[in-house]
Amino acid sequence: MSSAETEHEKAAGTGTDPAAAVLYVCAERGTVSPGLAAGRAEEEGHAFAATHGLRIVEVVGDPYGEPDPRQREGWRRIRAMAETGAVGVVVVRWPAVIAPESAHELRYHELRWLREHGVRVRYSWPPLLQCGADR
Repeated sequence: MSSAETEHEKAAGTGTDPAAAVLYVCAERGTVSPGLAAGRAEEEGHAFAATHGLRIVEVVGDPYGEPDPRQREGWRRIRAMAETGAVGVVVVRWPAVIAPESAHELRYHELRWLREHGVRVRYSWPPLLQCGADR
């Protein structure tokens, strides 16, 4: 049995499709180039998903600035999808998208919470992929 089949069987018990992914984009919209960072993050996320056999079922976005992810409407949508088993993976550009370094304890809380619900977080930014931080 392949590892993909094993992962699928594990997820099947929880109702989670391991290939179903949500792309979460939380990027600052600058006045010089509004949407440039968000567009780049979305493009990178779709490329990452295609390369790793993931199916983006939804793109969820939030405006940048609120450090507590649970206070953001889009992140609450991510949590709801995790609770219902609609996704097995959340793709984000880098860890600070979840919570900034100044609020890293909030990030770790959310990562743990997602893991407990059978959802993995994967980072799409190429330098993080090179150092193996996309798990």
